[in-house]
Amino acid sequence: MNKLCVAAFLAASLYAGTAYAQPAVVKKIIETGKTDNRVMHQLDILTNRFGGRPIGSDAYENAAEWMLREFKSWGLEAHLEEAGEVPVGFNRGPWFGRLIGGDQAMDLHFVTPSYTSGTKGIQRGHVLIEPKTETELKRMKHQLKGAWVLVSGKNVGWPIDHSAKADSLRDAIKAENIEIEKKNNTLMEENWSKGTKHEMLPLRDMPGLFYKEMCEAGVLGFIQSASVPLRALYDRPLVNDPNTTFDNLPEVCDIKLDEHQYDVIKQMAVERRSFWLEFDIRNHFKLGPVKYHNVVASIKGTKYPDEYVIVSGHLDAFDVATGGIDCGTGIGPMMEAARMLALAGAKPKRTILFVAFAGEEFGLLGAQAYAERHKNELGKIANLFNRDGGPTPPVGISVPQAMYDDFVEVCKPLKDIRPDYPFEVKVATPRKRPTKTGGTDASVFAVKGVPTYGFMTEDIKGYNFSYGEIWHTERDLYTKNIPEYQEHTAVVTAIVALGIANLNKQLSREGMYVEE
Repeated sequence: MNKLCVAAFLAASLYAGTAYAQPAVVKKIIETGKTDNRVMHQLDILTNRFGGRPIGSDAYENAAEWMLREFKSWGLEAHLEEAGEVPVGFNRGPWFGRLIGGDQAMDLHFVTPSYTSGTKGIQRGHVLIEPKTETELKRMKHQLKGAWVLVSGKNVGWPIDHSAKADSLRDAIKAENIEIEKKNNTLMEENWSKGTKHEMLPLRDMPGLFYKEMCEAGVLGFIQSASVPLRALYDRPLVNDPNTTFDNLPEVCDIKLDEHQYDVIKQMAVERRSFWLEFDIRNHFKLGPVKYHNVVASIKGTKYPDEYVIVSGHLDAFDVATGGIDCGTGIGPMMEAARMLALAGAKPKRTILFVAFAGEEFGLLGAQAYAERHKNELGKIANLFNRDGGPTPPVGISVPQAMYDDFVEVCKPLKDIRPDYPFEVKVATPRKRPTKTGGTDASVFAVKGVPTYGFMTEDIKGYNFSYGEIWHTERDLYTKNIPEYQEHTAVVTAIVALGIANLNKQLSREGMYVEE
């Protein structure tokens, strides 16, 4: 063997088991990432053609079918896996509102949670402040019909709870308030007769305290103050109630109004001024039950097909916006990483799975269904790379000491993507094994002992991104993405997933958890 052959053999041996086992593939991924990166195209379709995507909606089903089609067009094996069902479906249309009368007209800035009622066309009504006592309820009972009612509390995204459990709590509060009223009457009598200065005892409160009575009286809907940017979630008790059917859905609107407008309108109502609110809210239900699915695609391993590297994000998103960040930042780079790997002709030793989970926003439903269906495969997962956060790029990863050397080698090509983007592999200290799931799909797998080491991210260029601004709010839009960050993320994801899939040995799980 001549010196050149020896050198070539040593070089091949040096990089065996790393991403350099397929250097031409890595080079092609980097080249595609620079010249034909389509991550923003994937996000454009996902968020602007389909929009918000709660499970049970046509938008979710359409997005899942589109992902399936795209994966197959790139040559990947792909299928839908049933993950569960909701009792009814929900589709959101446009919504409008305005104030009529008073000093000046006002276009209203508001949202409604998913799985809540819309209006019956355009509905105009007067405004009342909700009653706090039986006495107040009796006094305004005739005026409730056709009214928009201002309720107490500050919106955090959820609709007014109208479940049986909430009704029981209301009954207890109303009974307590009756006793408080009696005590206050006694105090007032003493103040009048004896000149004392007793302060009145505060009544207990709950948004929509007389919810059922007001609905029966014929109110048009309820309006609650909401901080800006406006946040809207979904009617969780309704979706989770096994007795929910198409025939017992709510029929009264639940509006979350810009706090600044709410304060103006409340003051006008206190002053008993003549004005009206007009709403057109097109929230639509559909017959159920409606099944929802995870989208699963794969590049099959050539040597260890029954061992896996998983790249994941969640496909569902709240529909008060379009899910551009939560979880467009997971789905977009995942899809583009899959496309670049397929285009580069990747032949990984282990199977690389690309999983778009359903129902993360409704309680990690798709991830739990996947973990249960594939429970016999969990021990063979090298790592699950789940992305569910802002659009900031990967700048490193922390892994146990036993994985450190492998990740260092796998991540060497990342320096060739962009020199202005740092990336550092660090050693993670052992942690306690989690016993409960957390806020992301990855936590479902972490509880079961699966490695779920994700990339550390950072706003390295200073785009001033704020996750709190978009989290479940009206601003979770395509335009909140940062294209260069998303493009870089897709390339990094593809290279690292391929590198882990190409290791000669499975990643060691030694040192993941503190020994107890």
